Amino acid sequence: MAVFRLKIISSQRVFYEGPCHCLIIPALDGEQAIMAHHDEMIVAIQAGEMRLQAEENGDWQYAVVGQGFCQVAHNRATLLADEVERPEEVDANREREALENAREQMRQKQSAREYHMTQAAMARALVRLKGAERFVGAPDRRSNGHDR
Repeated sequence: MAVFRLKIISSQRVFYEGPCHCLIIPALDGEQAIMAHHDEMIVAIQAGEMRLQAEENGDWQYAVVGQGFCQVAHNRATLLADEVERPEEVDANREREALENAREQMRQKQSAREYHMTQAAMARALVRLKGAERFVGAPDRRSNGHDR
């Protein structure tokens, strides 16, 4: 089984550190899969859903990830993001409130800077809500080749 070392760090904590068979991240130009002995690269990450499989044929772990980047070199990957949370860690009520606040701010006259910050807040809340609602309370999702 080919694995690589993975370290996922958010602004709050070290989310994961250990072996990884496959990591799938939301890159700016679509999903990017990283496996053992991947070519060296640095890729920008957009807010979205991230998945990792620690060992071949193992369970997939899902997370909601914010903006950041991932560096791959020498059979190691380091992912740095402003936020990384498991779906069950997301407070859906707080995110709904944040989304409603952002929508209300969009209705008001704003400077260009405020407008872009409000758009980012809205996008972040939508991504977190989508991740939380998709997996929390859902049946156990195991990688059997049919879940994607």
